[in-house]
This record gives sequence, structure tokens and C-alpha cells, in this order.
Amino acid sequence: MAAEKSRAIVLRTIPFGETSSVVTLFCREFGKLRALAKGAWRPKSAFDGGLDLLSTSQVLVLRKSSGGLDLLTEACLERRFRVGTSLPAVVGGMHVAELLDVLTVEADPQPELFDVADAILRELSASAAPAEVVAAIVLWCELEFLRLTGHAPTLGRCAACHEPVALEHRVPFGLLDGGCLCGRCRRGRRSVIAVSAPALAQLMQLAHPACDWRHASLPAAVGGEVRAVMNAYLSHLLDRPPGAARWLPYQQPPRRSRSG
Repeated sequence: MAAEKSRAIVLRTIPFGETSSVVTLFCREFGKLRALAKGAWRPKSAFDGGLDLLSTSQVLVLRKSSGGLDLLTEACLERRFRVGTSLPAVVGGMHVAELLDVLTVEADPQPELFDVADAILRELSASAAPAEVVAAIVLWCELEFLRLTGHAPTLGRCAACHEPVALEHRVPFGLLDGGCLCGRCRRGRRSVIAVSAPALAQLMQLAHPACDWRHASLPAAVGGEVRAVMNAYLSHLLDRPPGAARWLPYQQPPRRSRSG
């Protein structure tokens, strides 16, 4: 069986034996896969630098037709994720890798998802950007990941009846319903948080297809609330809080909506 070539983002590496490693990759051509890299940590191996966390590499994989690990035969480093002077940027990169892992299944190619992740990691690598810029970049990435995997929250209209929602005062946001709720549909529903109109407007702006995410900024005035909403939404979707999200900028607990 011939080895197949792909661009890949390194999501995770786990030591296996003394010199080998089990690697989780998100490949542009193959989707997510887990592969055994034999001798990965030997001097002058075929993986020198190509398996660094968050790096993008050209890989050669012998893919198994049945269950079990694929075999990684080569990884040629294309771009290493470099630590700059912005700690939020590094945490943002870790968060991107975690979401790629938990929002996808193995052997499901999603080239557009790969391209989004690759662009974000390129932007965050060696970044010196302030917290408000990193927060906006990461939030845009989250919304794009959710859109591309079919989990995008409904913003600006009711997730239940699909009628427009007025951006006045605080808007109910149903975690079980997947987005905003109008006053009529809010009644009697559980797991609802309240989102202020400015925070919802910020989410809608970043979710808009024409958003220029490279020049976006998330102001501190709404940053904490927006981050809390996204953390709550992801936690409900994944059945657990994302691990790296706790270190992202602007952390605060979400505000619960009163039952009606």
C-alpha cells in the first residue's frame, strides 16, 4: 500500500515506547486521524520538527482500511507555531487545536475547516497582539468552526420560531435551543442565559460573512460577557468546558435569565 500525502496540523502527541509517538493530526485531504510515528524522537528521524504541537507539516501516511492506528512515515515541517510575546495568542492556538479535535470525527475531510484553522494559527504564531485583538480572532474562529460543523448558534432571530429578535436590553439565549429566543418562545424553557444587546451585536458582527477578522477587536466593555456566552455554549455542546478556554481573555460567569 502506497503512502498518501497531505498537509496536516499537529493537534496532539503522546509518547509510545521509548522513541515513538501516537500523533493526532487534522489533515486537509483526510480529515482527523491518529497515527503511529515510529522512532519519532530518534536523532535524524523522518519527523525532525514536523510533529511539534500546532505546527503545519507535509505528512506521508499509510492509512489502515480497518480499525487501528494509521502509520505515519514522514513529516516535513512547513510552518512551526512560534511563541511570541502574547500569552493570549498561545492559549488561543491551544484552544483552536482542542476545538478541531472535539468538533470533528476521524476520516471526515473538511478542507474549508482546515483552511480556517491554518489561517488562524498562522495569525497567532509569534503574535504580539493585545488581548482585545486575540479575543476577537479566537471568537471569529469559534463561530466559523461551529458554522462549518453544523453547530452555529442562531443570532438575531429566534431559534424556535425564526422570527427576528429585537436587540433591546437583554435577549434570552437558549443553550438547549441553540441560540436567541423571543419573549414568547422563552417562556417555560430551561438552560437559558441572558445576553445584553451590545454583546449580541458583537457576536453577530463577528459571525457575519463579510467580517474582516484580521482587523477585528473585542472591547473589554463586552468582552467578558461575550466570552462567557461562548464558553457556556461550547460547554453545553461538548458536555464539558473546553480546557484551554479558561485561560482566554475576558473570563466571567454567564448571567442566567429569569424563568418565565
